[in-house]
Amino acid sequence: MKITSITAVPLSYRLPEGKTVTMGVGSTLKRDAIIVRVETSEGVTGYGEAHPGRSPGAIASLIQNTLAPMLVGMNATDVVGAWQRVHRMQLSSHGLGAGAALALSGIDMALWDIRGKAANMPLYELLGGTRRRVPAYAGGISLGYQPKESLAEEAGEYVARGYKAVKLRLGDNAGDDIERAVHVRQALGDRVDILTDANTVYTMADARRVLPVLADIRAGWLEEPFACNDFASYREAAKITPLVPLAAGENHYTRFEFAQLLEAGAVQVWQPDLSKCGGITEGVRIAAIASAWRIPVNPHSSATGLNHAATLHFMAATENSGYFEACVSKFNPFRDMFGPTFEIGADGCVEPPSGPGIGIEVDESIFGKYPSIDGPGYVVKF
Repeated sequence: MKITSITAVPLSYRLPEGKTVTMGVGSTLKRDAIIVRVETSEGVTGYGEAHPGRSPGAIASLIQNTLAPMLVGMNATDVVGAWQRVHRMQLSSHGLGAGAALALSGIDMALWDIRGKAANMPLYELLGGTRRRVPAYAGGISLGYQPKESLAEEAGEYVARGYKAVKLRLGDNAGDDIERAVHVRQALGDRVDILTDANTVYTMADARRVLPVLADIRAGWLEEPFACNDFASYREAAKITPLVPLAAGENHYTRFEFAQLLEAGAVQVWQPDLSKCGGITEGVRIAAIASAWRIPVNPHSSATGLNHAATLHFMAATENSGYFEACVSKFNPFRDMFGPTFEIGADGCVEPPSGPGIGIEVDESIFGKYPSIDGPGYVVKF
């Protein structure tokens, strides 16, 4: 069974006026996603999702014009061979660019979908797992900067649905971040896990001020306080308190960059995104490295049900997996455009689909509703 074509389909959705969510990377204007379709000589078609970065048109072009020509004609089930060819011809010889890793991630995911469909096995089973329930937290583009009262109300809505963990956006300013986090803890009580994410905008002074308070409210982690390659700051911040682990990984690409995280010794929670890190093939390798050091893997989620389903399959087959990031964004039509991917239970857990491959039935007629809008999905006022 040979790969006959690889196609990227960029999609966009502009948020309604006044419905933006503001966080450290800016205020949302639109949502973007890239669906990758891989067709084969035996009629089996696989689908994956590539993260758009801040330039969906560029990632789509990389997929179709750079990576596709080197993979068409290969055995569609040879995910390791396909990954290695892209690594040799693109990542290692022309720079380990984030764009190429995003593009490869979507292709790799689609190839795993093909493998599962060809074997008539759900992905979790193909990966050696079982259909177990996975704890989830309320995440995605939600719980952004807002008055503490409305933030607590929004968080309470998610807890009422069944979530036993929520993630708050930090990075506004240290004072407001502290006030909001303390208020949400008081509102939710002690039985809800509060996770936090500064989206890379903290200074060391911010971290020194905020981390002790996060320890007081028993926060589960502080995610991405600094830029992904600022290892010195991560090492320094890790000394502030042992009670709040630092988390990172959604902006690290391939196992080689995660190896740098390991060498830095400062990040205690890893968060690879299967639509960014190099795909499922690389996600398995990253999780294995983490497992040897007893580091939990709490994957970051991208936009569509394809990524969410693939992530749940991956977690169900990963011994050191932690929380699934459930997208609870109020304006993300891509999450359920092929039907609901997951349902939160009273136990605060979700489970992967049961169908073969990723388990998502893709209706391409929906794509016409979301024509691509190039450019970044966030706006920042400098």
